Amino acid sequence: MTQTLRRIALARRPSGLPVPEDFALKTDPLPGPGAGEVLVAVRHLSLDPYMRGRMDAVKSYAPSVAIGGTMTGQGTGRVLVSRAEGFAEGDLVTGMTGWASHAVLQGTELRKLDAALPDTTALGVLGMPGFTAWVGLKLYADLKAGETLAVAAATGPVGSMVGQLARAAGLRTVAIAGGAEKTRLARDTFGFDAALDHRAFEDARSLRTALGTAAPDGIDVYWENVGGKVLDAVLPLMNTHGRIPLCGTIAMYSGADISAPDKLPALWRSILVKRLRISGLIVFDHWAQFDDFLTEVTPMVSDGRIAYLEDIADGLENAPAAFIAMLTGGNTGKQIVRVSA
Repeated sequence: MTQTLRRIALARRPSGLPVPEDFALKTDPLPGPGAGEVLVAVRHLSLDPYMRGRMDAVKSYAPSVAIGGTMTGQGTGRVLVSRAEGFAEGDLVTGMTGWASHAVLQGTELRKLDAALPDTTALGVLGMPGFTAWVGLKLYADLKAGETLAVAAATGPVGSMVGQLARAAGLRTVAIAGGAEKTRLARDTFGFDAALDHRAFEDARSLRTALGTAAPDGIDVYWENVGGKVLDAVLPLMNTHGRIPLCGTIAMYSGADISAPDKLPALWRSILVKRLRISGLIVFDHWAQFDDFLTEVTPMVSDGRIAYLEDIADGLENAPAAFIAMLTGGNTGKQIVRVSA
């Protein structure tokens, strides 16, 4: 067994979009587990947009990564050494390993995985992204058959699950994605009724015109992942009493100012006049329902009713480049890093 641990540390706070120099590859002695702890060899690592916020020194719903600290994130792996009840060498597990080759975690912080499905599914379709879509729709979308739902970043792990669950509930689904290939995937792989490439439109007005054609009866539910031009295009098309689960605003994660004060009066008026319901969604508030999600959705993934895509980068050292590309839409499907076989 190797005696060293490799990890990706935060070297400095980014200014705008992260660059490679904001990260550092470190090598440390391999730690041993204490009482109640487990040493895990990481196999796969999840990369998610929320991690960009953790790189900033700002007060938020979760602590920032310290300078020199390991980048945060969920991983899967095999148990190497266990001093925790219920875990044995060789068990396949998932937990918040961070961007690292190994992690020592409390047994209470780990969940065993079913080997019947690829362990990567625990990071995407059957992990935090899939659960985000499922719980957000149940709590905030008030889905009604015959209505129309639109979602941006529609081929990502959250957006694609949103679309498939909404379509299964009898809604018309409209995908907004970045690029011709992603719009094709939205229709052919994920079953959206219509799909638009937001990059093909110069501004919100022209995108709105196309959306109006794709959603001739207006939009009842808009799942917000992006902000920016897409939000500007969608908002005037929202129907009275529409619902907007607010999951993310990728367009502003790297410092872009998309919520300037001069926009607020128009936004507030639209919300008021159409009596829109906007609900901020932080998935960490809802973990008590995670087992219910797995019970309902795992069979749907196993039998193919729910499709998913994964974009896997090889090597821990390539995590920063994959993360940077993901923030600008360079991935197709759930972005994962393969750390070891």
